Amino acid sequence: MNKRVLICGLCAALLVFAACGGSTTKPAANNSNSTAATPAPTTASTTSSPAASTGAAQDFTLVNATGVEIDKVFISPHDKNDWEEDILGQDTLPDGQSVDIKFHRSETAPLWDLRIEDKKGTSIEWENLNLLEINKLTLNYKDGKATAKID
Repeated sequence: MNKRVLICGLCAALLVFAACGGSTTKPAANNSNSTAATPAPTTASTTSSPAASTGAAQDFTLVNATGVEIDKVFISPHDKNDWEEDILGQDTLPDGQSVDIKFHRSETAPLWDLRIEDKKGTSIEWENLNLLEINKLTLNYKDGKATAKID
């Protein structure tokens, strides 16, 4: 099953792994000059809205190959200190499933951070994802190490 999510926020080049213990506040970004609020991400229905169908350059498919069900997904512009809302809402992303993440077509920011959580609140973060260069992001977790394959 392939779900679709619409991101209406602002906002990667290197893929950096950082484990985090459950806080929903992002560490301070290197560029703290921006003070504009980022609109909260929203989940789109399976029937696309005009903005979802047009899409943005940051649109990508997130694939869960972690071996566990992902309970929450947060995506935030890299230069923001807030994770906003869980873009899956009431849904989850079971192992082996994918979700299409769609940004509003007016979105221009390239660098984003991604955070996933399981039902226990265990989280993993990837920072500085250049979504202008990523079409598919496959998340893996094996032998205690989280990785991501970029297509």
